[in-house]
Amino acid sequence: MSVTLLAIESSCDETGAAIIRDGKDCLANIVATQVKSHMRFGGVVPEIASRHHVEQITQIVDLAFEEAALTWEEIDGIAVTKGPGLVGSLLIGITAAKALAFAHDKPLIGVNHIAGHIYANQLVQAMDFPLLALVVSGGHTELVYMPEDGVFEKFGDTRDDAVGEAYDKVGRLLDLPYPGGKRMDELAQEGRDTYAYPRPMLDEDNFDFSFSGLKSAVINHLHNADQRGEKLVKEDVAASFQAAAVEVLVEKTCRALDEYPVKQLLVAGGVAANSGLRRELQAALADRHPEVTLYFPPLKYCGDNAAMIGAAAYSLYQKAAFADLSLDAVPGLDIGDS
Repeated sequence: MSVTLLAIESSCDETGAAIIRDGKDCLANIVATQVKSHMRFGGVVPEIASRHHVEQITQIVDLAFEEAALTWEEIDGIAVTKGPGLVGSLLIGITAAKALAFAHDKPLIGVNHIAGHIYANQLVQAMDFPLLALVVSGGHTELVYMPEDGVFEKFGDTRDDAVGEAYDKVGRLLDLPYPGGKRMDELAQEGRDTYAYPRPMLDEDNFDFSFSGLKSAVINHLHNADQRGEKLVKEDVAASFQAAAVEVLVEKTCRALDEYPVKQLLVAGGVAANSGLRRELQAALADRHPEVTLYFPPLKYCGDNAAMIGAAAYSLYQKAAFADLSLDAVPGLDIGDS
């Protein structure tokens, strides 16, 4: 029997509502971005983000129903991001979802935001277990093993800055407009890998990541050059930074594939849109692990969106893993707590 879910996402600075059928068919996916509101601050201001969610969430849900051309009678449940994320932003989405679930007598499903990023791949390709997921987003850099549907075993994590954070911070130093990560990728395509930046933790015998040292090396390089009156080529700084970050991500992922015999490698999160990571990971797998099928979400599903929350919620709905009206935000939620 077909299952149609309304999904709501409000973990950071994107207000999203989507209607997903059977965890794979996207009937509507509406996202209201707040980039212009946060651009002048160089990053997300939590209080501003929360206020925008309050203003937009009802309209976004209505637009999702219009796009899908469905009524409430055709909705089987309501999914919402419960964490991780900004607590104020999460609470807006959760409060709206609980009110709608109560008003329309629909089951409520709390979804892990990181699980949503992984399941974004399901919107374009069936997930074939066991599989490995490389999660690369603004606040997360993780390697996750999934032996079966809905089971997450994290075995690699970032010890400080996630790769997306490092991209944004270096982009700010280069005076690139927010969000810096996307602009850094664009700039890197115009430059060359000419500066010798470190590859943090590349030679350590584990699957963890650290990008704070790489970020600091770029900061020191820029400051030292400024003190000497030396003009650096921004494009080359971006290209050199990206080469270092991508090499660490690719090498650690390939080593993980050496130890975990899987059928698929899924890349998830905002940095999954990075052209350098896509290119180098495809080349590395073709050479070292041709037996593993690599998938990236389409660009529209890489950033925060509600469609991915609806995709992840389908598995929970099938297991009747419903929440009650006491559902609360968990800003520090781990993928293993899904």
